[in-house]
Amino acid sequence: MIVFDLGCENRHRFEGWFASNEDFERQLGGKLIACPLCGNANVARLPHAAHIKAGGNVRALRAEPAAKTLQQYANMGGEVLTRIIEHIIENTEDVGASFPEEARKIHYHEAPDRRIRGTASRQEVEALKEEGIEVVALPVPPHRAGKTH
Repeated sequence: MIVFDLGCENRHRFEGWFASNEDFERQLGGKLIACPLCGNANVARLPHAAHIKAGGNVRALRAEPAAKTLQQYANMGGEVLTRIIEHIIENTEDVGASFPEEARKIHYHEAPDRRIRGTASRQEVEALKEEGIEVVALPVPPHRAGKTH
């Protein structure tokens, strides 16, 4: 097993565990690796400094706990964030890429009031916010993004 420090284009850092370097390259090339915080699949390997050699002495650097990375989001640990995301997935309707359109219909009372989730670009999110529509970005893991209940 090999562990790599990874990061997405949104500057989130996380670890990836792979069977080999070839396994990592295969998954990276197939866009199978995504940020656990935001789902972004534009991932790159980051420099890793597990040990520093200084004058013949080797000392291990203390790595930040994985939960610390998840605390970037609303100062909460990974377990709490996971429970919140699971609750939201279970209690919202996934409208997928039509999220901006559906959010507008609900806001302007052209569709029934309901809790929805989906995907939107940054530009679409900003446009919704400018219209006074409350939108919150959540780091839904890719394996949960397709859940329709």
